[in-house]
Amino acid sequence: MRRTYIAKIAVVLSLGAVGLIAFTQLELGSYLSFENLTEHRVALESRVSQSPWTYAAMFFVIYVLVAAASIPGATVMTLAGGALFGLAAGGLIVSFASTIGATCAFMISRYLLRDTIQRRFSNKLRLINEGIKRDGALYLLTLRLVPLLPFFVINVLMSLTPLPARRFYWVSQIGMLPGTLVYVNAGTQLAQISRPADIVSPGMLAAFALLAIFPWAARSGVRRIKERRMYAGWTRPKSFDRNLIVIGAGAAGLVSAYIAAAVRAKVTLIEQHKMGGDCLNYGCVPSKALIRTAKLAHQFRHANRYGLMSRAPEVNFPATMKRVSEVIRQIEPHDSVERYTKLGVEVQRGHAKLCDPWTVEITHDDGQRQQLTARGIVIAAGARPFVPPLPGLEDIGYVTSDTLWETFSRLEVAPRRLVVLGGGPIGCELAQCFARLGS
Repeated sequence: MRRTYIAKIAVVLSLGAVGLIAFTQLELGSYLSFENLTEHRVALESRVSQSPWTYAAMFFVIYVLVAAASIPGATVMTLAGGALFGLAAGGLIVSFASTIGATCAFMISRYLLRDTIQRRFSNKLRLINEGIKRDGALYLLTLRLVPLLPFFVINVLMSLTPLPARRFYWVSQIGMLPGTLVYVNAGTQLAQISRPADIVSPGMLAAFALLAIFPWAARSGVRRIKERRMYAGWTRPKSFDRNLIVIGAGAAGLVSAYIAAAVRAKVTLIEQHKMGGDCLNYGCVPSKALIRTAKLAHQFRHANRYGLMSRAPEVNFPATMKRVSEVIRQIEPHDSVERYTKLGVEVQRGHAKLCDPWTVEITHDDGQRQQLTARGIVIAAGARPFVPPLPGLEDIGYVTSDTLWETFSRLEVAPRRLVVLGGGPIGCELAQCFARLGS
């Protein structure tokens, strides 16, 4: 397998070296320049008029080779297609030549790189491969219509994915066609320049305007295609009850509702459990309060670093947990229903369920149901701790980052031994805190 890969490398490098030498020694780059096109335009037009089919075939083959080898100059050749053959014939020639050349570059890159890249980075590329299999055509169409990346880069990147070559060809044919016609049309106008005054002719101005407008129009078109695909099968309401519905009154939901209310939007905030969510009740606020106490205990033990007598602190664990609860109560008013109601946010208590992209059904605590529509819906429902399926875990009992605070507040001393599963931010904070508090 390794020998096969080395052989592929050798073949491609040899061809690349020959092409590079020919390109530099024969100064082929000068032939693919805008200056050369304008300088020899009259002579080229004369030859094309004498043998149009012959020169059209030659132009087609050269364009395919330039695109396949990713040689700089495809833009100039596209302009030349319009200058020499006109909008209809030039657009037809360039469209097929550019797509065939791009597909050749795609196949060369796939032959050389894909198997090795997929084997080496199979885990990291798994989600990308799944996305390409599902929506690869749309991704490629977007890249072709909105040229954020050079086309030769798109050819290489797509070759590393499972996208079929046939699909790559027809999507590229469609995606590159609008841009091709814009540039070919510009080429037909450039062919009319014989004096400086021609630069500001209506035709030239229109051609340059199309060049400037095309990326924005393409981006808008792609967005509309995505929206139509996303909302297919749903009926958009003719009017809306709210400008915005926010599901979840945690940190993200509160900020979203606050900003929307600040710009006078009509906002409904839905929360099933506690206002403030994880940050206020189980995460940021209680953990930082506990970290402050644990840090002070740590400094007691290492007071000699500061010129004081070190001593082991006497931890009053119930008082420590009581202080955590007091800190939460001090901050609660900032995240309360009353405060957000004064800010202009309608706060609803209940369970929210999406019925369609614009409709939310709220099941209140008393069982009553209510439906609201909104132009925009923010889902900030948060997350919950993951309990691993360990045999016997349910029998011996455990706490999570949500239940720890209430459970430990009933203890007289800190747990003597503690196992923390998970080395993320919450796990690291709790492990350090309880170690410093004596566990």
